[in-house]
Amino acid sequence: MREIEADKIGKTVYDLILKASYEIGDDVLLALQEAREIESSPLGRSILDQILENDRIADSEHIAICQDTGICVIFMDIGQDVHILGGDLNEVLCDAVRRAYTEGYLRKSMVSDPLYDRLNTQDNTPPVVHMRIVPGENIEIMVIPKGFGSENASAVRMLAPAAGEAGVIDFVAETVQSKGANACPPLIIGIGIGGTMESAAIMAKRMTARPLNTWNADPRYRTLEQKILQHINTLGIGPAGVGGNCTALTVNIETAPTHIAGMPVAVNICCHAARHSHAVL
Repeated sequence: MREIEADKIGKTVYDLILKASYEIGDDVLLALQEAREIESSPLGRSILDQILENDRIADSEHIAICQDTGICVIFMDIGQDVHILGGDLNEVLCDAVRRAYTEGYLRKSMVSDPLYDRLNTQDNTPPVVHMRIVPGENIEIMVIPKGFGSENASAVRMLAPAAGEAGVIDFVAETVQSKGANACPPLIIGIGIGGTMESAAIMAKRMTARPLNTWNADPRYRTLEQKILQHINTLGIGPAGVGGNCTALTVNIETAPTHIAGMPVAVNICCHAARHSHAVL
C-alpha cells in the first residue's frame, strides 16, 4: 500500500491548472502550424497567424491563452493500492482551484446556481471531478480548463443502432455546422460512442485531450475519425468562422460496450485553445 498526502495532490493540480492555462501543448501547436500551411483562405491564414502569436505571448509572459479560463475539469485515475492521507480530497481539489484561479489571475466564471440565482462563486469553484479506481499504486491526473464557447457547441444524441456509421457522421457534422463558428475553430472534436448517455459524454470530454498526433487503435474507428475530419473540413467554416478548409484539427473517438437497443453518441467540441495538462504521482 502506497501512501500519498492529499496536499501533494493539491499542489500538483494547482501547477497543472496554471500550466494548462498559460502553455499550449506541443501537439496542438504543431497542428496549428500545419493548418497554417494548408489553409486555402488568406484571411484564414491570417487568423491562424494571430492564434499562433497569441499562444507565443501567453507562454512567454505567463498569461492566460484565452480570457475564458473555463470550468476546471479534473480527471483522476486512482490506483487501488493508494491510500490518500491528510484531509478531504474533494476539499483539497477545491482549494487548489481556488488558489490557482486567484493567484494565477484567471477569470472566475462559476455560478453557484445554474438556473435562478446565478451568483458568481468568486473563486471558480467547485471543479468538475471524474474519478476512476484502477490497478496499481499511482494517481494519474489530467486537468482540463474547459471554456464554454466550445462547451456550448457540444451535444449528445441517442442514435438507433440502425443509424450506423452514416448516422454518426451526420450527427457530428450537424453539431459542428450548427455552432462551429461560435466554438472558436479550428476545433478538436472528441467523440464518445457507446455506454450510456452520461458515459458517452465523459468519453468525449476525455478525447478532447488525446494527443493530436494519434489515431484510434482500431482500424475501423481510425478510418471513421479520418472520414469525419475530412467531411468537417469541407463545411467551409474555417478558422474563427471566416471561411476556409481548416475547421478542425483532429477527431478523436473512444468507444465502450452498450445496450443492444441503443447507440449513444456524444460530441464534445474543444476550441483551438485546447488547454489540458497531465501528471502521474
